[in-house]
This record gives sequence, structure tokens and C-alpha cells, in this order.
Amino acid sequence: MSRTFLAVVNRAAGGKRCGKQADAVIADLRTKGISVDVVETKSRGHATEIVRAEYANGRTDFMAVGGDGTSYEIVNGLFPEALDGPKPRLALLPLGTGNSFLRDFSKDGAAYAIASLLDGRTRDCDVLRMKHQGGTIFFINLLSIGFAANAAAVTNRRFKRFGPAGYLAGVLVCLLKHERRSFPLQIDGNVQTDDRKCLFLSFNNSKFTGGTMMIAPDADPTDGKIEYIRWGPIGRLGALGQLKRIYDGTHVRHPMAEVRRVSRFDFDLDGPIDVMVDGEVIRIRCESLDVLPGALEVCV
Repeated sequence: MSRTFLAVVNRAAGGKRCGKQADAVIADLRTKGISVDVVETKSRGHATEIVRAEYANGRTDFMAVGGDGTSYEIVNGLFPEALDGPKPRLALLPLGTGNSFLRDFSKDGAAYAIASLLDGRTRDCDVLRMKHQGGTIFFINLLSIGFAANAAAVTNRRFKRFGPAGYLAGVLVCLLKHERRSFPLQIDGNVQTDDRKCLFLSFNNSKFTGGTMMIAPDADPTDGKIEYIRWGPIGRLGALGQLKRIYDGTHVRHPMAEVRRVSRFDFDLDGPIDVMVDGEVIRIRCESLDVLPGALEVCV
């Protein structure tokens, strides 16, 4: 197995902040003994293409230089092929906007990530798999539908350059519309469909979203489970009152919040919906969601 990392650099991440910092950070890693090859992404989805080809050629060690979206593209380049091949290793250089996954392990961002690389710290982390009408996606942070996905869509269109503050702005914009609807699904093979109206549903591998929002305070990316957060049809003022509690995770104590640890979901949707997955917003018709325990070795 190669111990030379392929650093996949998204220079546009973090409002182009990544492009200004990446060269110096990678040069510093090299002086400290970390072997790194570098490739730059040119467009959305390019990281997935690069990584898929490199993994097929035998490379197993990758470094995401950017934000959560960069990691998401790399993971989708590794899977599903990595289910039948050598376990891949992913290092994180958080120079993007959200960097939510790494925050489960430290608030120190790039400093912690670099220390993990130098110390050789790794652990096996779960990967979540969503099958939809058009294919399959894989992710390591979270997937949300409903209000959270709508807020992410607004953020990406209008406020992404402002980082975590931009996500807050997106949330406030969506509060004005305050849509509540049903997303019919079955949980862990139960034949009974849950079609209650809700504000949002969140399927979490790790704790944070939007950089510092602790949407799933008890999620553990190594436990082989999906942390499921369901928010009932709370009113606009009630939702606004809970907003600040998302930052410390106490929002899940509200009577309209439900938290469960689940292995599988099967969806019964009548068409495509917007979903927010690892900081990216896509439109898909969800079919099933499950967890791949310990499928990815992460440098944390």
C-alpha cells in the first residue's frame, strides 16, 4: 500500500482561501516528512473523477485540501469500489468553509489535522450510503432534507462566502417561508410508514453541520449507526427560539425533537427532493439509506 498521499486541492474552497494557503501548508508537510503528490480540481465533480481513477490504479492514500465538499467528492470517488478493494485512507486539510466532520475530533482545524498526519493517528470511520433513483452517493458527515436542505440551498446560492455566518443567514431566510411537509419512510425494516409532517429530517454520521452547528450531539462516526434527528412541525417562533440551541446540541431536548440510532431507512417519496449532503445540495429521489461500518480509514 502506498504511503504517499495524493493531495486533492480545491483552490476555490473557503471563498478561495484554500488557494492562498494550500501551497504553504503542503510544503510544510513535506519538510516534516510527509510524502505528498498534488492535483488540483478544475470543476465540480472533478475530485471524484481523479480519485476514482487513482484508486483503480492502486493508490489508497488521499488528502482532502478544501472543505466538506472536497471530502464528499473524494469519498464518492472511492466508493463503491473500495467495498471490494483495499481500505482507503483519507487525511483532511480543512482549508474550506465548513470543515464539519473534523470538528467531531477537535476545534483546532488544520493544526489538529497536521498533528494527526505527523503522529500517524488514524481510526476506522463509518460511511453512509444513499441509494436513489439515479444512482448511489456516499458521505461521512450528514444528509438532511426539509428545512435544513432548504437553508443550505439558500446559503450556497447567496451566502456561502460568509462561512458559518452565511449558513445562519440561510436559516433566517428560510424561517420566513417555514415549509413543513411529509417525507414518508420506513425505519429498520418496519413495515409501518412514518409519514408525519415535519420541519426537517437529518441522517447523521457525525455531530456538526455548517461548521459549528451541533445538529446531532450524540452522533459517533465509528459506532456503525446513523444518528437520526426528526423535528416535528414546530411553528416559526418556536423554531427561531431553538436556533441558538443548535450550536450546543441542547435543541434535541425539545419535545418536538426525536433522536434514534438506526441502521437503515427505506423511502417512499413521490418524486425528487432537495437534500443537503456534506455541505452540497443536490436533487434526488431517495430510495434507501444504510451504513457501511468502518469502511474508511481517516487520519484523525
